[in-house]
Amino acid sequence: MELRQLSYFVAVAEELHFGRAAVKVNITQSGLSDAILALEKELGVQLLLRTTRRVELTRAGASFYERSVRMISELELSKEIVRSIAGKTTRKIAIGTVYPATIGVLPSFLSRIGRKYPDIRMHIESGTTDDIIRHIEAGRINLGFIRPVENIGSLRFFSIAHERYLLAVAKESPLSLKSEIDLEDLRSEKIISFSRQNLSYSERYFAEKFEEHDLTDNVAYTCDDTFSLVSLVSAGLGIGFVPEWTQDLPNRGFELKKVRGVDFKIGLGVAWNREDPTAGRDDIIDIARSLVRPGR
Repeated sequence: MELRQLSYFVAVAEELHFGRAAVKVNITQSGLSDAILALEKELGVQLLLRTTRRVELTRAGASFYERSVRMISELELSKEIVRSIAGKTTRKIAIGTVYPATIGVLPSFLSRIGRKYPDIRMHIESGTTDDIIRHIEAGRINLGFIRPVENIGSLRFFSIAHERYLLAVAKESPLSLKSEIDLEDLRSEKIISFSRQNLSYSERYFAEKFEEHDLTDNVAYTCDDTFSLVSLVSAGLGIGFVPEWTQDLPNRGFELKKVRGVDFKIGLGVAWNREDPTAGRDDIIDIARSLVRPGR
């Protein structure tokens, strides 16, 4: 069994299970299928269940996927350890980031890294907090800018910022002219709210607020990302609560307003694997720590 075969299989498994390939491979689709068939023949087990409608991982395939990820991760980790022992500088850093960090702290972080290590190559990967944590654990990402989670597992994490949720209203909305807004002012408004596959802390908070003030029936639209929500607000379809990093979006067609009775903040922080010698280097972590700022 070759490392190349493992990489091919992980790429296919990522595509099937998560909707996108996390490991890029240079091979045609037919060549990829042949490689997986050859791997199944070598192992003597079926890794993929193929029907005319879909392809999915078998139980054996899901188990082998987890083991393959660990093997590839261990190999990459071994390479970095050997380079570190030999006194060679890191050649590449992979950074995962949620969208708020992409717009906010990430440019400053990359600028400082670039000044200190002008020859380093950096790869930036956007995704959800869950995606980034999973990829840090697998060794594909060295450091991630994420939202706080209840269980970070074996990873290390520190907070760098907190920001409020404010009410986004279209610039043409009468609410944009108000200096003070109460939750009662929203009774005549259509509300746009988040609705994700896994209910987040922020969603629970606002669901309870809407129920408490009898506003649940005002929710006319739901979406699963902030950009969609502010786009709907800008189009005049309703109002919605969003994190204040959205005020830095270019050409925005909405205003952010504080609402009495709503006091909700969300954090942003840095996570890394304590066993990763690249991300664990003190100078890189110190640069990340220098980004710590108080909430607005």
